[in-house]
Amino acid sequence: MTHTKTELGALLNEHGLHPSRALGQNFVVDPNTVRRIARLAEVGPGDQVLEIGAGLGSLTLALVETGAHVIALEVDRYLIAPLTSVLEATSVRVVHADALSVDYASILGDTATVVVANLPYNVATPLVVHLLESQPLVTRMLVMVQKEVGERLAASAGEAAYGAVSLRVQYFADAKVVGKVPPSVFLPKPNVDSVLVTLTRRAAVRVDPEVVSESELFSVIRLAFSQRRKMLRRSLAGWTSDGVFERAGVAETRRPEELTIEEFAALVAAK
Repeated sequence: MTHTKTELGALLNEHGLHPSRALGQNFVVDPNTVRRIARLAEVGPGDQVLEIGAGLGSLTLALVETGAHVIALEVDRYLIAPLTSVLEATSVRVVHADALSVDYASILGDTATVVVANLPYNVATPLVVHLLESQPLVTRMLVMVQKEVGERLAASAGEAAYGAVSLRVQYFADAKVVGKVPPSVFLPKPNVDSVLVTLTRRAAVRVDPEVVSESELFSVIRLAFSQRRKMLRRSLAGWTSDGVFERAGVAETRRPEELTIEEFAALVAAK
């Protein structure tokens, strides 16, 4: 059983709480939405799920219904008591910690894990990138984020949202927008639309680091996107060398937003 809007409002009132604007809290209050998210997470018995930003447990309860083993991570100390009370009849482990600094080994053990999260705007991108960079046991993620953020995470070359963050995600994972979430299912109601994004970790990073250094690859990508509207011959003028574009097979008149990660790698390899 998951929370309705009335039930969640009553729970907040019972504990004298209000959604924190500073923490970007918007609680999902629609049972159909949380069950849809749980379904899209494709988890079930035998799976370990880490829910980041469990809030008051609406999505947590839907994840429990799948039969998966759920760990609920919440940073807001004021929500720990009501969250624990909501989940007391379940086997969910509640952890009070910041997802950007917590010791994941102590939470996940040595078990492959699916992350499911409703992420506020200000932490969504750094947290997703942090998990991809540092937590190989997180094999898959389903995150609900602001539409603009989700499109950036999943963008491909040539798309308006494509940028350095898109390429950072692509290096580690395959990302896809799999659904939209309207403002009406949240309390309080935000002024933006949200989307659901799946990220599936690749068996190996997309560019072989023995062929092209990860640090140099992303140094060039960041340099190029620092002047994303300019042609490569201008944005990379301080890095490039004679003949590098010809050797890489990449026209110097192209713009960074048009290049795939493999083409950036070709430029680095041709330096």
